[in-house]
Amino acid sequence: MTYVDGFVLAVPTKNKEAYKALAKKMAAIFKEFGAINIVECWGDDVPEGKVTSFPMAVKLEPDETVVFSWITWPSREVRNSGNAKLMADPRCQPDQNPMPFDGKRMIYGGFEKIVDEQAIQTSGDPQ
Repeated sequence: MTYVDGFVLAVPTKNKEAYKALAKKMAAIFKEFGAINIVECWGDDVPEGKVTSFPMAVKLEPDETVVFSWITWPSREVRNSGNAKLMADPRCQPDQNPMPFDGKRMIYGGFEKIVDEQAIQTSGDPQ
């Protein structure tokens, strides 16, 4: 079964294009190392909670936007191998790719899928 790495982070809103460019560059490297899908989502409707929320989790500042992303791998083993290669790759070092966000507030983790249901598109369904 596939394996998923998930991420939640706060990006200064003014850095959206810089983040998008870095995400595209890194997506190509993740795919080179075995990832099968990389998704980056810019917060659009991310409410502040009273007990918990994405904004609270990343200590969101007024001039920042929450980003939610995930990487799908064929297996945990491929993910572990890919991450090891990523850490050793000179293209992935902070001096080569400065992060346009505060990495200390990024939340991440690896997840084993337990349910994966997809809707099937038919020829008459809107895309």
